Amino acid sequence: MSSTRYAVEYRSPECGARLGKLETPHGTVRTPVFMPVGTRGTVKAMSPAELQELSVQILLGNTYHLLLRPGSDLVAKAGGLHRFMGWDHPILTDSGGFQVFSLAGLRKKMPDGVMFSSHIDGTKFFLGPVESAKVQRDLGSDIVMAFDECTPYPCSREEAEKSLALTHRWERMSREQPLKEGQQMFGIVQGSVYPELRKYSASVLAEMDFDGYAIGGVSVGESQQEMFDVMGWTAPLLPEEKPRYLMGVGTPRQIYEGVKQGIDMFDCVMPTRLARHGSAFVTGGGTIPVKAGKFREDFSPIDPNCSCYACRNFTLAYIRHLMNVDEILGLRLLTIHNLHYFMNLMEEFRRAIAENRFLEYGKTFTE
Repeated sequence: MSSTRYAVEYRSPECGARLGKLETPHGTVRTPVFMPVGTRGTVKAMSPAELQELSVQILLGNTYHLLLRPGSDLVAKAGGLHRFMGWDHPILTDSGGFQVFSLAGLRKKMPDGVMFSSHIDGTKFFLGPVESAKVQRDLGSDIVMAFDECTPYPCSREEAEKSLALTHRWERMSREQPLKEGQQMFGIVQGSVYPELRKYSASVLAEMDFDGYAIGGVSVGESQQEMFDVMGWTAPLLPEEKPRYLMGVGTPRQIYEGVKQGIDMFDCVMPTRLARHGSAFVTGGGTIPVKAGKFREDFSPIDPNCSCYACRNFTLAYIRHLMNVDEILGLRLLTIHNLHYFMNLMEEFRRAIAENRFLEYGKTFTE
């Protein structure tokens, strides 16, 4: 039976947006929330202390990558992922399904999982619902994701139906696996861009009584409008009293649209990845290319409206210089700035929902 410790504390009268509270063994998460991605047990370029200073509430870890290196057995010996990486706050781990299915030429699908070759050295692994749950038990994450098949895009209705049947089989098997005390498991709704399949998947998973529900199979190549359509069909079908998670999304505008539909949790590599490539998020949700020549003599901060460490202490000209000479501090400062932007954005969202001005706040976004 579900043991979710989640409560909706406020519903917006304007739209589907809501404020919630998710209790975990490592603390309370206030929703809506953005989860920075710590693929290999670290958010790239950041220390746990810096993440804490940025008011990061919950991180995402990656089952596939931690299974390959250093191995979940070693993490278990270290006392679990929290202790191993020095992070004493909530962690959600994905199931590894998305990564396995991106290894198109290196995998073989079977009824109970996938045989695949490591992208690192070709070592053979088998990962299915049983194995994924075992790895996530070893890691000791607060939120465990069920093992599913991420349906490719584009795909025919027939292919999507076949994939969905396998996903439901695997998620049933996932639900039967033992977890550590306090761990919660979320199910993942699939169905590609077909409304009837999304509706069917949501109803099948609701019967499995997961602790929370995710919308998977988006941000895989479909247009932004198709993504918004999938969110619009699926979010209202998910159990009202459970947390809702949109996987792998996204831009500030996409997160805003998700919150508007009643989605509570989001993750994406975008803030850290764009930072490493020299882009910074600025007021309005757009980005600027910090490495561009036009900033060579710009002695203003990245964003005059930002209060992050980078904007309080350094100029665009200096950060551009660091990036162009490959100094690590440059990408660290941009990562701090981008993560601060996302944490501040979610705080603004929560405040706007509480003050019944969320739709008005949304008008400040640019594409």
